[in-house]
Amino acid sequence: MSKPGGAASGGGTEAAAAPGSPGAGQRPAPGERPGSGQPPAGDHGGPADQPAPAPQPEPAPAAPAGPAASERELASRLAERTADLQRVTAEYANYRKRVDRDRLAVREQALANVLGALLPVLDDIGRAREHGELVGGFKSVAESLEAAVTKLGLTTFGTEGEPFDPKVHEALTHSYSADVAEPTCVQILQPGYMVGERILRPARVAVAEPDDSVAPSDSADEPRPAGGAGSQENREDDD
Repeated sequence: MSKPGGAASGGGTEAAAAPGSPGAGQRPAPGERPGSGQPPAGDHGGPADQPAPAPQPEPAPAAPAGPAASERELASRLAERTADLQRVTAEYANYRKRVDRDRLAVREQALANVLGALLPVLDDIGRAREHGELVGGFKSVAESLEAAVTKLGLTTFGTEGEPFDPKVHEALTHSYSADVAEPTCVQILQPGYMVGERILRPARVAVAEPDDSVAPSDSADEPRPAGGAGSQENREDDD
């Protein structure tokens, strides 16, 4: 005698299928293989009906600067670099000028010191020449020395008859003369020497002034010899 539902129980384990697996009268979910019990690929174990996350919006790229702004920036940078270059160039030019000027000043000072020490020797040579003692080997040595110092830039100045200039002349004697119209160098006692624009020694001279420089009382009390020679001798004696 059969039990009710025996046909249904005759299937054994097939009739007791696990819940969720497609059984009799059930259709597998879309994308699911029958009897697999696994979610379809790409589901990652989540519910089949879970919505996918919305994509995040990408940040919008910065808008490129306009051509006018770029040109202004480039022009500003170019002007700044040009000003820096001009400033450095001017500073270097000033440095070169200062160094050259200092070097020239040091050279002139050293040369003036050496030539200044030789002036007494040149004075002795000049006196020997005036007295006719510059002869023989001494004459050759003296001329060689004078040529050497002339090559180094040493020059002499001071001639008879030129106006007296206190900047370049040193008056050792003073007299009055009717032959001059202004203070005049009537005799060069020692020549002056200079290197370039630097005066090593002023010319030492005898100076004569015109007659009208003498006070009227002096001329009335005692007549002076013509040419002022006596006055010159008296003043030289007083010195």
